[in-house]
Amino acid sequence: MQNRHRHRGFRALREAGAICALAWLPTAAQAQSQAIGEWSGVTNWPSAAIHAALLPTGQVIYYPRGDDPQLVDPTTLATTALPKAGYNIFCSGLALMGDGRLLVAGGHVANGWGLPRGTIYDANTNSWSATPDMNNGRWYPTLVSLGNGEVLVISGSYDTDYSNNSLPQVWTGSGWRDLTSAVLSLPLYPRMHLARDGRVYLAGPNQRTRWLDTTGTGSWSTGPDRTFPNRDYGSSVLYGDGKIFYVGGGNPPTDTAEVIDLNAAAPAWRTVGSMSIARRQINASLLPDGKVLVTGGVSGPGFNNQDTAVFTAELWDPATESFTTMASMAKPRWYHSTAVLLPDGRVLSAGGDDNPTAEVFSPPYLFKGARPVVGSAPTHAAYGETFFVATPDAASIAAVNLIRLPSVTHATNMSQRINHLSFSHAKTGLQVTAPSDPNLCPPGHYMLFLLNDQGVPSQAPIIRIGPSS
Repeated sequence: MQNRHRHRGFRALREAGAICALAWLPTAAQAQSQAIGEWSGVTNWPSAAIHAALLPTGQVIYYPRGDDPQLVDPTTLATTALPKAGYNIFCSGLALMGDGRLLVAGGHVANGWGLPRGTIYDANTNSWSATPDMNNGRWYPTLVSLGNGEVLVISGSYDTDYSNNSLPQVWTGSGWRDLTSAVLSLPLYPRMHLARDGRVYLAGPNQRTRWLDTTGTGSWSTGPDRTFPNRDYGSSVLYGDGKIFYVGGGNPPTDTAEVIDLNAAAPAWRTVGSMSIARRQINASLLPDGKVLVTGGVSGPGFNNQDTAVFTAELWDPATESFTTMASMAKPRWYHSTAVLLPDGRVLSAGGDDNPTAEVFSPPYLFKGARPVVGSAPTHAAYGETFFVATPDAASIAAVNLIRLPSVTHATNMSQRINHLSFSHAKTGLQVTAPSDPNLCPPGHYMLFLLNDQGVPSQAPIIRIGPSS
């Protein structure tokens, strides 16, 4: 009898231990997610997302090779086929204009041989409209939204020998303006960013950097050399006013990163902390808290060494200028992959050759408590305007940040940028002041994130910043 009671006691202890273990597991999992984030499961799509952009509707448009654009619901990741553009839009450049429509420039005939076509997708009417043709074909061009509402298109090749289209052009809204005094052969998909003075800065991939003045017929001037020779298929990010972060790339790939402040009296590149692993073919995404998430890529030599796919994500903190290793994705995201920040603060990672799939990363800040709630916000604000954002969490808000809707392809995000807004607390919300300089905040649509004192972002309403209400 005594042994029987002893066995019952042991069984009770084991059961109690099991209950304790079950109670502990969610806490341990949550602690891990707070440290390294968490990836969703994998969703199958009809094709690989080689080009992708977040639309003002909050949905994502992507397109693969050919002419088969798709619309993605960011909540369910379900896709819907969109009307066709009417030609092969693969290997084009893409950027959102001030009115929220998506400009697509260039296209594909064969490798290196681009089309002179341009087209505009309007999410409100779910339709495409053609622009006049550009001066010549563009395969792998870069698009940059300018402070006056125009869009620069630059580089791209027009023949199978990769002959470079050396004439920069500007989409004015009704036609193309030629920068005939700025003819220059450039690498494909050059990494370019709009600076405070209205010029466009060529950050790479080559070591020699340049400034492009897009006024009149255009002109170039020389910028400071970068520290690393060539960051081919690395990513550059405008992570603050005039501040550029450039990471990875090269062949063999590098784990290094460097930054520059274009507003300094004598701008100069300097090296910051390195990633845990070398990689190229990467995506770098601005997050609501100003940090930069690096995903995907390959670490081995060669153009796209699929035997060396990198699955871990890494998070760069501009405050410490160092990286932290995050959770690992399930699928390789190498050449032809994309990454798009969503209004809920997650990052949609998709595509890559032979990968018609998608998965979503939830950064650590989504596991650190309840989100601030946005009760209401305007759909439009003029430059310098102070506007009201209703929130029951006003007292805990520590930052209000705008992030421009991203448009990404081939390891370059042509649109993303961040604005840290000034604000004051009110009884039922916040009084927020829109940026006053269109060169720091080009006309267009932005995600408006409220962040509390724990760094947790709200679900972002999408607001258009423009010249007038």
